[in-house]
Amino acid sequence: MDHLEGLNIQQKQAVLHTEGPLLIVAGAGAGKTKTITHRIAHLIDKGIPARQILAVTFTNKAAGEMRERVRKLVPETSGMPIVSTFHALGVRLLREFHAEAGLPRGFSIWDRDDSVRAVKQALEKLGIENWTPRAILSGISREKGDGTSVSEYQAKARTFRERAVAQAWEIYEKLLKEEEALDFDDLLYRTLHMLRSSEHTRSLLQNRWKYITIDEYQDTNRSQYEIARILAGATCNICVVGDTDQNIYSWRGADIEHLLGFEDNFPGAQVVLLEQNYRSTSTILTAANSVIEKNVRRRPKRLFTENIVGEAITLYGARNEIDEAWFVAQSALKLVETGTSPSNIAVLYRENFQSRALEEALLHHNVPYRVLGTRFFERKEVKDTLSYLRAAMNDKNKIDIGRIISVPPRGIGKVTLDKVLAGDDAALPAAARAKVANFRDILVRIKHAINTLPASEAVRYAVEASGIENMYKNADDGEERLGNIRELVNLATKFDSDTCPEGMEKLLEEAALQSDQDQIKDEVSAVSLMTVHASKGLEFDAVFITGLEQGLFPSTREDEKRDPEEDRRLFYVALTRARKRLYLSYAAERMKYGSREYTLPSEFLEDIDARLMNTIAPSVRKRSLLDDDETYII
Repeated sequence: MDHLEGLNIQQKQAVLHTEGPLLIVAGAGAGKTKTITHRIAHLIDKGIPARQILAVTFTNKAAGEMRERVRKLVPETSGMPIVSTFHALGVRLLREFHAEAGLPRGFSIWDRDDSVRAVKQALEKLGIENWTPRAILSGISREKGDGTSVSEYQAKARTFRERAVAQAWEIYEKLLKEEEALDFDDLLYRTLHMLRSSEHTRSLLQNRWKYITIDEYQDTNRSQYEIARILAGATCNICVVGDTDQNIYSWRGADIEHLLGFEDNFPGAQVVLLEQNYRSTSTILTAANSVIEKNVRRRPKRLFTENIVGEAITLYGARNEIDEAWFVAQSALKLVETGTSPSNIAVLYRENFQSRALEEALLHHNVPYRVLGTRFFERKEVKDTLSYLRAAMNDKNKIDIGRIISVPPRGIGKVTLDKVLAGDDAALPAAARAKVANFRDILVRIKHAINTLPASEAVRYAVEASGIENMYKNADDGEERLGNIRELVNLATKFDSDTCPEGMEKLLEEAALQSDQDQIKDEVSAVSLMTVHASKGLEFDAVFITGLEQGLFPSTREDEKRDPEEDRRLFYVALTRARKRLYLSYAAERMKYGSREYTLPSEFLEDIDARLMNTIAPSVRKRSLLDDDETYII
């Protein structure tokens, strides 16, 4: 039983429990991925066929890491279990059982930008100009995550806004249907609807996967919870892993009650607490415990570690956001100069607007950095290429056709485009009709390439046939853009061994389902700038948590659905990203939305014992706030 080596008592207890429901409450840095993968290895060692095991998590990065660890633990002859994200699982099932789901097998998947564009169209049709499409889409997304249909929402709509949202949603759904497309939330909503309505499919899948593991269970919304519950079936061989203290997504539908009520929903469940932290110093954990203990709605636990006490936490009270950014940049530079790799340093913030001053300071001090959220698949040249591929596979995809019909420019104007999207090519003048026919011929040829060539060669063909390659050959930034397109071709090679057109389907699915964290390249040596939300699941030797001010962190934004304890959980998540060094900072005043505001330090700082912290004050300025010679006095 080699797979039990290196596990602590609680981890072994979780690994050895194989029958019936199991809840693993895993604190930050407590080795949950190790526990999950060793448990899967133990199931296979017991003789459970790998094909009967399903493990589900939330990001491709986490699924990839879990898959690799399992591969190293089990013999090649045993095969591999399915390790997937929830959304990728939805795609897999909806393609396999498309008839039962009432879908064409080749349905398209809209990304966030596609959905925003469609909601904007819906609002324009309704003559509504004062609401932002993203806000409306967020509301629709939350309702779908709760398993609510547009008709059910219409029935309960009471206020003027709710009725208008219902109308916009109805138009939005018609656009999806016309284009044979699903949005991100449909991948879960339609999967759940299929499992509920098709007894044959439900029974088949319950027999296919006898052992189910759900990671990050505290982040499940209603649809994800129901999908997991249905798949578990009557045997209830379901293992869920989570931590109420890391529930930070209630604003997008994650329900902490799924974890708090697990034993009620799955009677007879065994509960295992993983409280030994292998990541952080004792000082950092002591601070984190003291912060999170103030919350009431949680499963009580207290992280401990056998790691060293470590350095004191650094607390800096800055004059303003520029002063704070300069402190961060100088401190990061000193860390790099004394041997810390830039890739092991993270700068976290509550709101994206905070990154501007931080970026300027890091640039000034020549500290390499990357901003998490600049996604590869959102770059224009990459999106245009993917749109050609999607439009070729699905000629009803108006969103993609509208995007690329003039990329490169073909002399097709808005009036012509409107008629094309309305399916009224015959009404076009002869010259315009010829241009549109040429465009459609390009899509036909790309579709033929997709159906006959390996995925990477089909992408290469699409770039050439569409005219994108020639368009960028002479552009000022053309080489960089062509470099990104070549990277897309490189990515496609991993699907070359799949049959046509399944390889292309998988490439397009991966592009649509990528998360921010999936963009992290471990080989890049740069300081990571990101929101605290984006940092969840990551860890760094040194972490800076900035903007610790009342009104910013914790936020005072009014939202009736906002959990008042969530910002404290968010701060706990931020603290526990740090392995060795932790820096906290706040500003006495900060520029927000064009005006300067005076601030107070965050209430969270009062929860940390002052003896755990070294407080640093800014020195007397020699010349200006941005002076290179500025230092800080402890």
